[in-house]
Order: sequence, then structure tokens, then C-alpha cells
Amino acid sequence: MKLIEVKETAIPGVKVVRYGRFADARGFFSESYRRSDFKEDPRLSFLNDIEIYQVNESYSHAKVVRGLHFQWNPYMGKLVRTLRGRMVDIFLDIRKGSKTFGKASMYDMPADTSAEFAEWIWVPPGFAHGNYFSEDSQIEYFCSGSYSPGCEAGISPFAEDIDWSLCPEPLREEFLKIRSGTPLMTDKDRNGFTVGGWSKDSRSDNFKQ
Repeated sequence: MKLIEVKETAIPGVKVVRYGRFADARGFFSESYRRSDFKEDPRLSFLNDIEIYQVNESYSHAKVVRGLHFQWNPYMGKLVRTLRGRMVDIFLDIRKGSKTFGKASMYDMPADTSAEFAEWIWVPPGFAHGNYFSEDSQIEYFCSGSYSPGCEAGISPFAEDIDWSLCPEPLREEFLKIRSGTPLMTDKDRNGFTVGGWSKDSRSDNFKQ
């Protein structure tokens, strides 16, 4: 794996892993995952103890909003990348006691085949995760836990008590515009918890800083 850079996002704990491509006249080749690098490279030490139990792929039409989801028993972190199209990843801190509890941010992840690199974003347990799409898009995500029905919940993207102050302003404005008009969201996501409502639920104690 040609690891170029690991960088923090606006909320500590959520990280972007940038890796290189080998391009020539035919196109490009990239090694998007190598177990030894994820276990041994000091820049990826935050993933040293992470085991991948499940790999998911999803396709979304333009103006879809997904999330904001989280799971416990087992906890599930997600390593996400865009295969085609454009995803903007959304992550909300739900760790009780965290300095950024209730704050959300976003990271823009277009699939640009002309770029010299591609990226993963790592969203660890303790964050509600979602995304929106400005065009038809396909994404892949590696999960550090298997799906566990009955041990999952979500914060509504419409929750008025989400603090969006750490979001890049252009992404926040784009998201609010798409969110306000899209029919392409499940009722389950639309009617999820508020931050305050979730924090009063006894299950929220599964996530503490």
C-alpha cells in the first residue's frame, strides 16, 4: 500500500487515510488495503487492534441522505471510501464526556480517477455516521463489527440540536439544501433521535469518552 498521508479531521478520532495510485497510459493501479500496513505502519497505529468483520457496498442516487447511524454490542467502526461518484461523509460525536459531544463535521470524498491518490475515512465507534450524495455514487466500507439488529440507533439529520459549527461552510450549505428537499431518505433516518433525546436514553451510556 502506497501510504501518502494520515490526517485528522475537524473532530479528533476521525481520520483520513490517503494512499497513492500507480498511473500510466492504460489507467492506474492502487493497493487500497494491505493487512501488514494496517497492522505495522506507525501512522496507522490507531487501527492496530482493529479487525475487519464485514465489508459492505452501497449505491445511492443523487440527493440521497443516509444516517446518522451507530451500533454497540458489538461496536462498529467504519473505514469508508468512494468507488464512483461523490460522497460527502458525515460524522457526529456521541461520546459522553467528549469536548466535541454533539458536534458534527463533514469530509468531501469524490471518486476522481484522474487524481494521483484515493482516500479512506475512518469513523470509529462513538460517532454517529452518515453521508449524502450530490450524484449517483457507489461506496465501500469495512466494518470492525458485524451488524447486530437491536443494538443500533440513529440521530436524525434533521435534529435541531446538532452543532454543525465544525463543518466546512460550503458542505454544510450544500447538505442543508439537499436535506430540505430530498424524498430519498428513509423514515427511520428522518425520525431518528435528537442529540438530547439520545443522551437521555440509558443505552447512550454505551458511548463514553
